[in-house]
Amino acid sequence: MDLHDEHDEHGMPGTAVLAADAGQQAAAPPRTLLLVDDEPNILASLKRLLRRDGYHILTAGSGQEGLEVLASLAVDVIVSDQRMPGMLGADFLRKAKLLCPQTIRIMLSGYTELQAVTDAVNEGAIFKFLTKPWEDHQLREHIAEAFRLKGIDDDNVRLNAQLRDVNQALAAANAAMQALVRQQQHQISRDEVSLGIARELLQFLPLPVIGLDEDGMIAFINAAAANLFERGAALLGNEAAIVLPQLFDGQGAPRLAAIDGQPYAVAVHPMGLHSRSRGSLVTLSRHGVAT
Repeated sequence: MDLHDEHDEHGMPGTAVLAADAGQQAAAPPRTLLLVDDEPNILASLKRLLRRDGYHILTAGSGQEGLEVLASLAVDVIVSDQRMPGMLGADFLRKAKLLCPQTIRIMLSGYTELQAVTDAVNEGAIFKFLTKPWEDHQLREHIAEAFRLKGIDDDNVRLNAQLRDVNQALAAANAAMQALVRQQQHQISRDEVSLGIARELLQFLPLPVIGLDEDGMIAFINAAAANLFERGAALLGNEAAIVLPQLFDGQGAPRLAAIDGQPYAVAVHPMGLHSRSRGSLVTLSRHGVAT
């Protein structure tokens, strides 16, 4: 079992090593090819042929050795002989599919065992079946095609992982938004309850109270104020300075006003100092009468 690129017969580093260095400089992922054959001369011949294509080449002398390589190293494409002692190539490739289903698997054999090959192809264990002796150009083209397919599969896996990450991020953001909406709805409900209580309290106060929004429009008038002004209901939605000019001096300062011949002290209380309320409350109290 050969797990490393060898030097050539002149002692120089193999082209696969040089190609791997260039691939690292270009930040390209290594393309790893596993050759499995029980004949050392066949392995040597395949390595000489395929090194020019820049693959990181691993070799194994049997199906069992090939499985050991797959258990410890990442492999993209496998080329295996069919007739090997101990374990046939078809059986090895079936086990390789179970162990590393992402690999692209090619069978290379000098024997035309059509039934075994057909069964393995139908089971998806083999991508292509090539016969010995091989034609160099054709073999290189088939292996190059296998690597192209592996690259597409890897891209799909990467894109699916990115899509899952994006979906998870969107789901987390959606959950956070829903939690915020629930919190805001809860706060709105609490505010509505508080507002209802406040309005009910103001309604039963014996002191006339008029509520103005931030634009000076009459938004609320309690029962005491409605009794004080005969047209109390008609005042809602109107500008206070226009429909009740006797109450305002234009500067919002406390003043005295005559209503039905009775003197009233008019006080304007801005809202929002201790809450998110806006506008103001106008209270009317009989001048000279203890409250």
